[in-house]
Amino acid sequence: MKTNAVLLIAVAVALSACSPCSKKNNCRQEKNIGLQLYSLRDDINKETIGIDSVITEVGKMGYKYVESASYQPAEGTIYGIKPEEFKAKAEAAGLIPLACHVVKNLDEDYEKVMAWWDKCIAVHKAAGMSIIVQPAMETPETLDRAAEYAKYFNEVGEKCNAAGMKFGYHNHAYEFETKYELPNGKRITLYDYLLQNTDPEKVFFELDVYWAVIGRTSPVALFKKYPGRFYMLHIKDEKELGESGMVGFDAIFKNVETAGTKYLIVEVERYDKSPLKSVAESLDYLNKAEFVKEDYSK
Repeated sequence: MKTNAVLLIAVAVALSACSPCSKKNNCRQEKNIGLQLYSLRDDINKETIGIDSVITEVGKMGYKYVESASYQPAEGTIYGIKPEEFKAKAEAAGLIPLACHVVKNLDEDYEKVMAWWDKCIAVHKAAGMSIIVQPAMETPETLDRAAEYAKYFNEVGEKCNAAGMKFGYHNHAYEFETKYELPNGKRITLYDYLLQNTDPEKVFFELDVYWAVIGRTSPVALFKKYPGRFYMLHIKDEKELGESGMVGFDAIFKNVETAGTKYLIVEVERYDKSPLKSVAESLDYLNKAEFVKEDYSK
């Protein structure tokens, strides 16, 4: 009897090891989803927590890659550390350092602006990243100024391409609210203008679905109007994902292939809970959602 009992225990242990429920994160399906580290900015800036602990926790949650948002151009650092060190920390946590957010607006000294980008590209490539995203811009007062930005983004995208990287633009709500009158008398939003006047080979768009909704624009309508332009998506809600009912995630994900999306980035800017708990629950929401595929990058 004792031998049989031991045998049964051994079989149970073996079955448990083979079961999907033996994986971390309580049997949830782990999908290819990343996190914008701006979501955890408060924890990163706390001396008692910091970037090391945050990256470790993000990896434990089941996120697959990260998008940074703390480039110090003068020092050439990311979150106050050298790019190679950031890469090592992310990879040690099981994360791919995929992308970054950096802002550089146009000014009168164009050569200095382009030199700024040369350094920025080199730093983030050293950090292991393959994608650079500008997450905001000044609001052009005229159509001519908007045209200057479209040309500028094309040139930055060309620089990124030459370094083996991609360049994209991330929206807020004002790009949908700012409108210009075209020579034919029709009016166009800043976002439409940028999409229509940037080269798809040089500039993609990281659509923030929440800010599009706030700007009274349907993400799905954009996907259909500009198929293939949205290489990345910021998946965001008022707070934790799926809590507000404002964003039609099911409709969005039914049209992700039309959008041309390869990477999903969770961002949580406001919380009902602690930041770490909020980003963990947001990932759980996507992992459990039947309308979200396991991987869009393939």
